[in-house]
Amino acid sequence: MRYLTSGESHGPQLTTIIEGLPAGLSITAEDINADLARRQKGHGRGRRMVIEKDTANITAGIRHGKTLGSPVCLVVENNDWKHWTKIMGIEPISDEEAETIARTVSRPRPGHADLNGGLKYGHRDMRNILERSSARETTVRVAAGAVAKTLLSQLGIKVGSHVVKIGGVEAKNVAYDSIEQLQQITEESPVRCLDPEAGQSMMDAIDNAKANGDTIGGIVEVVVEGMPAGVGSYVHYDRKLDAKLASAIMSINAFKGVEIGMGFEVADRFGSEVHDEIAWSKERGYYRLSNRLGGFEGGMTSGMPIVVKGVMKPIPTLYKPLRSVDINTKEEFTASIERSDACAVPAAAVVAEAVIAWELAAAIVDQFPSDTFSGLASYIEQYRQQLKEF
Repeated sequence: MRYLTSGESHGPQLTTIIEGLPAGLSITAEDINADLARRQKGHGRGRRMVIEKDTANITAGIRHGKTLGSPVCLVVENNDWKHWTKIMGIEPISDEEAETIARTVSRPRPGHADLNGGLKYGHRDMRNILERSSARETTVRVAAGAVAKTLLSQLGIKVGSHVVKIGGVEAKNVAYDSIEQLQQITEESPVRCLDPEAGQSMMDAIDNAKANGDTIGGIVEVVVEGMPAGVGSYVHYDRKLDAKLASAIMSINAFKGVEIGMGFEVADRFGSEVHDEIAWSKERGYYRLSNRLGGFEGGMTSGMPIVVKGVMKPIPTLYKPLRSVDINTKEEFTASIERSDACAVPAAAVVAEAVIAWELAAAIVDQFPSDTFSGLASYIEQYRQQLKEF
């Protein structure tokens, strides 16, 4: 199971094509649009979220609410395209027209892909880089992830996320009884935080950063319940599922670190304080007495909840821009300013859900017979029973 995305931030649309979904999976545009709406929320988002009201148009691969087994195509139109039709147009333009087109970028922004992309692809107008490297592309990654979450949910696997830290403010009271409760609490929080007191302090920190023309980052956590043990593999590095999850998190724009379970904290603990003891019961089969390793051992799921954290840096587009160098004149300037958010950590939690859900769904489809969804569901149920009887 795989997908590709295409589209630029201010182009006419964003597109993803998903290949490898089982036939007969029930899915509607509403399943996808719910997560697209969640991605656009969050205290600290910029004006672009007012302009764009993202909805997915399913153009292939689904008939009468069920997948066909052929590639699924999802399209999200950019409402702001009408203001960029000349600047981002497809057709060739004359030299005279090129000189009059606004928004040419010759001053790379620190922290962005601008300069590195220009050096790599030879673009003198770095708008050719920033349009694709923009986090706007995560719109259709969330759409693909929503499809994956739908598949997982119909297999009894639930995915949720919450914000752990923003701008140095850390949530303390993060207890929850179920994924459903986690989802309910975070959907009511403007910063997707389980701790109301910390959530208010996070919003204050975002407002303070915005007032100062600055940005702040944070930490998000994705939790998954219901994954059976033994998904993934220890036999080759590229089949280790926890490694795929780490790669997925690091592929999100502005993410600079990832932890699974206790993560870097294990460096400060004894082995007796890290590893999860094994127990067995007739009702549950094998399980762990703790979940310090975040649902993984040996590159495979342990059957315990999967817990993954991701660290997002502050967005590098600042309203008090940092110094840069004009690539044409080589003179020092302050970097170009593009429309930006003061903080996108709450939205990034939704993106993190999507990329984790995709990798888990892909691993299941890869490991079990999956031409049809009914067949896949049957195999998963049999496998779960085998685990209890092992």
